[in-house]
Amino acid sequence: MFLFFAFAGTQVANIGSGNGARNTTTGGDTGFNVEVLLYISMVFGFSLMVNAISMTRCTILIVAQLAGSIFASYLVSVMFPTPLNVRTTLSTDTSIARGIFIEAVLKAELVFTIFMLAKKKHKATFIAPVGIGLALFVAELVGVFYTGGSLNPARSFGPCVMTGIFDKEHWIYWVGPGIGAVIAVAFYKVIKVLEYEMTNLGQDDDGGEDLEAAMGHSTKERAR
Repeated sequence: MFLFFAFAGTQVANIGSGNGARNTTTGGDTGFNVEVLLYISMVFGFSLMVNAISMTRCTILIVAQLAGSIFASYLVSVMFPTPLNVRTTLSTDTSIARGIFIEAVLKAELVFTIFMLAKKKHKATFIAPVGIGLALFVAELVGVFYTGGSLNPARSFGPCVMTGIFDKEHWIYWVGPGIGAVIAVAFYKVIKVLEYEMTNLGQDDDGGEDLEAAMGHSTKERAR
């Protein structure tokens, strides 16, 4: 559902791009257009916001995600009369190294947001999808022009299968997000070791007793 609505919105955004032959959504190839960039970024961010699932389930359902991406691409291709135009490619001026770096950094930002808002339980956990969706929105604003803003192998894989076009740099959409996810996990573990929760004691507490308990627990842990 996430990719279907994201692809559908991207398809609509790219109407009139005049780039049907290459079938790519990367702004560096279709031409810079603020309205199109915002439209694509918003549709990805809001689609994720209303269809988010946990990282554990994402890991377990990798095969299902790839199949879902192919099916979502197929649905968009048959539902809309315009040629399927949702593939991701590197812009002409973006090197492979830069493409990997961009995808890795943007993916790290998204995964780290998921860890902080969804994995770590707190008072704002119930609105975690909003923050996660906004994180993807910001990432898309940066990435769409240079790499197409994939951040997810499944997002790039499905459209390539449907169009039958696999660019020679397609592998970066697997490597880049993978590197970014590892960076996010490593950084999260580091700040956990440093007990980042203690920088703002009581932010999720209802009263002083809870605050005192948290401080006492931290003191005992350090003594050990």
